[in-house]
Amino acid sequence: MSLPQLSPELLDQRPDLLPNHRNLLALPEKIIQFGTGVLLRGLPDYFVNKANQQGIFNGRIVVVKSTNSGGTDAFASQQNIFSHSICGIEDGNQVDKLVINSAISRTISANSNWAEILQCAHNADLRIVISNTTEVGIQLTEDDIFASPPTSYPGKLTAYLFERFKAFGGSAESGLVIVPTELIVNSGQKLRDIVFEQAKRHNLDETFIQWLEAHNHFCSSLVDRIVPGKPDAETIAAISEQQGYQDDLFIVSEVYRLWAIEGSEHVRSVLSFAEADKGVVIEPDIDLYRELKLRLLNGTHTLACGLCFLSGLDTVSESMENPEMAAFIANVMLQELAPAIPYPVDPARAQEFGNQVLDRFRNPFIRHQLIDITVQYTAKMRMRNIPTLLSHYEKSEHVPQLFAKGFAAFLKFMKPVVHKDGAYFGDREGKSYPIRCDAAPYFDEMWQAAASPLDLASKVMSDTSLWDTDLTQLPGFLDAVNAHMVEPDALETLRIVPGADAPKLDI
Repeated sequence: MSLPQLSPELLDQRPDLLPNHRNLLALPEKIIQFGTGVLLRGLPDYFVNKANQQGIFNGRIVVVKSTNSGGTDAFASQQNIFSHSICGIEDGNQVDKLVINSAISRTISANSNWAEILQCAHNADLRIVISNTTEVGIQLTEDDIFASPPTSYPGKLTAYLFERFKAFGGSAESGLVIVPTELIVNSGQKLRDIVFEQAKRHNLDETFIQWLEAHNHFCSSLVDRIVPGKPDAETIAAISEQQGYQDDLFIVSEVYRLWAIEGSEHVRSVLSFAEADKGVVIEPDIDLYRELKLRLLNGTHTLACGLCFLSGLDTVSESMENPEMAAFIANVMLQELAPAIPYPVDPARAQEFGNQVLDRFRNPFIRHQLIDITVQYTAKMRMRNIPTLLSHYEKSEHVPQLFAKGFAAFLKFMKPVVHKDGAYFGDREGKSYPIRCDAAPYFDEMWQAAASPLDLASKVMSDTSLWDTDLTQLPGFLDAVNAHMVEPDALETLRIVPGADAPKLDI
């Protein structure tokens, strides 16, 4: 017998799942969110849902989806309700609970319903914008903000803000609090600068720019919660059987959660959902939170994911069960990254945070897929790790050998061996894996043109357009990377000669 789908109708029959759900579903829309990813649903949307259930925020979220595929139907069929499994250790106690999240009111495709999204700008209650468009999403492009829709997220946001300005005549009360959650240093300021530049390029009214300046708040923020991609079918089936319903939007996360937002008392008053959970921190300066998380948790993820994956492992927790990989992860984090954080951090605080991260990596309840961490691998390496590498060389004469090992694994992972339908795939022991990175075409050309792995490493590392610096000029670093480029271990992959037939891989 098939299980019923999670929906408001099922909640009518199962009030134990979400008491008072009809009142929660009737709350007004107060947030527009650009992105449907699991990180947004597992952290910002979690806080909003928790606040609603406590009667604090009392508002729901309109979600903007960039494409027409990959989840819209599931949101529609379940009327945007989804389950969130939270597993791990908190304050020494094991936590294993299931939350029904009803914070999302509707999901709108930007490609097919842009006019409906602009209409949201006319809602006086809707005063918050949230986004997560990955590290490469906040970029200044040759965009047309009058298109339906604009191509880039900053273009969409500029168009949305201009619509808001016109709808309310530039009133002070109509200003918004805009919180990007992309893992970019000073993300709020960067997004603000791009929006202002787009406004100038499109010759928008000077009064609009004055309204942007005076009444809108672009807040840099830091999100920290491990929310893996969609759980495997076995996990979903087991939980569905246990709960007695099917949920195609089901997500899993660890217990730990942090959303640090740079903001004033006005920002705090608008983001009133922060009162519901200690995991939301609103302070004038969040640099310390950002640096610890960016350099230790995310930086370690980026340096270890390729090495662990190409060695035959699939998840972070599996990697922590492997003695060799667990030692690499712990040592690269605590011995090489922590002392080199490019920000004044108390060494004891960095070590304490690092040990907390290692405990989170060991969480047996979370199956964080390594292949998911490699998405936009090159941008992550540049943003998360290169500043730490440069800081290391400012503070030490020693070559960071573990960093070099992780960097060599990155270069090997970024070796396409098959093209299929415009996508790029690498090879791990005869089976293909997706290279989901904007730099994949670049690496395809570089690997095919390289005379050897050493030649490839030298050319890529010296490419200042990629790293904003010449990494081969760091004493001993190229030699350390090359030592791992040539070693005959599990990282070895096939080299494709231009014009040669591609190997037959299992795609």
